[in-house]
Amino acid sequence: MIFYEGKQIILRDWTLKDKDDWIFWRSPGRYWQKFDGPYYPRKSQDEEVHRIEKYFLKEESKSLETPRNGLAIADKETNQLIGEVGRYWESRETNWLCIGIAVYNPEHWGKGRGYEALALWTDYLFQAMPEIVRVDLRTWSGNFGMMRLAEKLGYTKEACFRKARIVDGEYYDSIGYGVLRKEWESWYPEGFQYRAE
Repeated sequence: MIFYEGKQIILRDWTLKDKDDWIFWRSPGRYWQKFDGPYYPRKSQDEEVHRIEKYFLKEESKSLETPRNGLAIADKETNQLIGEVGRYWESRETNWLCIGIAVYNPEHWGKGRGYEALALWTDYLFQAMPEIVRVDLRTWSGNFGMMRLAEKLGYTKEACFRKARIVDGEYYDSIGYGVLRKEWESWYPEGFQYRAE
């Protein structure tokens, strides 16, 4: 089992105890989805249930991908599921990796949990994937929280595609951030350690 511990949260594999909460938060119409790529079509509840059940079948057969494509974010005190991190390839041919993060309940926003999760996920990927030299994060100009998180951790704003996303009938910019392995390792030579600011 993958387990990364922060001050407030842990990143870990999902467990069967998470299943109902995971289905609830991934189902269409949750508030957090208004900020998480709202310009992409959403999976139906049935599609989400199928995806989650497929995950647990892989876990049961000990065939989860290594390195992981995603991990659960859980509260450190209660071990309750509060979000998830994920990754996808922008270009596998050139080791160009993109990541994402979602903290589901707005009650957990603005308290440093997303900051820790993004940092620990970045750490994990650089450690688990020695071939990558950079990690990207993509968002849109209406997602102020994600932009602040990226900048607070030292990600560089590398791209702004103006008026490239439509949300609720309005145009927004598509924003790209990136961090290089050599930058990350110079800031956090022993891995990310939470620093209150």
